[in-house]
Amino acid sequence: MDFTPFILSFKLASLTAFILFIISLPLAWYLSQTDSKLKPFLEALTALPIVLPPSVLGFYILWALSYNSPLGAFFEDTLGVKLVFSFTGLVIASCFYSLPFMVQPLQSGFESINKNMLEASYIAGKSTLQTIFLIALPNMKPALITAIIVTFAHTVGEFGVVLMVGGSIPGETKVASVAIYEMVEMMDYSMAHLYSAIMIGISFVVLLSVYLFNAQHNRKFGL
Repeated sequence: MDFTPFILSFKLASLTAFILFIISLPLAWYLSQTDSKLKPFLEALTALPIVLPPSVLGFYILWALSYNSPLGAFFEDTLGVKLVFSFTGLVIASCFYSLPFMVQPLQSGFESINKNMLEASYIAGKSTLQTIFLIALPNMKPALITAIIVTFAHTVGEFGVVLMVGGSIPGETKVASVAIYEMVEMMDYSMAHLYSAIMIGISFVVLLSVYLFNAQHNRKFGL
């Protein structure tokens, strides 16, 4: 059995979750604190990957990363990095596709924090950055864990977007979901069952860990 597709999936999911955490933290904080009229527009834009068909999102990401776009041409001509049908392109595409799964739990976590705690932090002379890391994040651990784990799990299960942007290059872009698709096409149902069972097991364990952590946290604090 070839475990390379699973290794690639976990590598992709780990990088995506790490990058999205850095990107989503200031965005989620802003959305949780602002009263701007642009807030609904930004929230809708952030949530768009949830409702868009993966083929539509994948098509536009594929175009944006291709040599025909200014971005793709810049990366290939200036940096020598080809974004289409490469692991780098997969990471970029996954960040777009999984963005709402990181932003929304973080935003909900920030919004659940008592405003008096944040105001007390500011009165004590703490900066916004210090308030986020010393006050907000420690008091919203369930939302933080949910955001990271669900983003990881969602990325592991990606298919449509990664297939369009990355194709199926063994050892480079052939992740587990693409490998299963190819096995079904070749009517290799025994291996498809095996790979699918592993994916189901991984997804269940990941989600179970989230629910167990949240339940333990709620019991500890009497919620």
